[in-house]
Amino acid sequence: MLKDLAEIYYFENNYNCAESILRAANEYYHLELHDRDMILVGAMGGGIQTGNTCGAFIAAASVLSMLYVPEKAHESPDISPVVTRLTMKVGERLDGFLCSDIKPRMLAPGQRCWNTVEIVCDALEETIAEHNRLRGESV
Repeated sequence: MLKDLAEIYYFENNYNCAESILRAANEYYHLELHDRDMILVGAMGGGIQTGNTCGAFIAAASVLSMLYVPEKAHESPDISPVVTRLTMKVGERLDGFLCSDIKPRMLAPGQRCWNTVEIVCDALEETIAEHNRLRGESV
């Protein structure tokens, strides 16, 4: 499962929420990103370092771009519906998108924001599986 890989990156390698999700997804979905590429989401942790939009969600949306945008997002018939599906799932499960609102509810001693990472990983994995089924593809 995606969250099993994310857990290793989060706890054993001390990556933040966004980094852990992208690194796990890179491995799980064979995105073929290089280490340097994954630094792109580093600043997304902590709600873009400001308590704003959840970095875990931003990383998950970035994964969808890698999977469903061949070259230009506005030319992809998949990106809008799949991101909409992810947004609905994450918004419902986290009750919003602001890290400053999510973190006080989800933070656990010794766990940092693992609860959020786990929820977003599950939502991402479900979203991809559902979208692929709708497209008639295997998961």
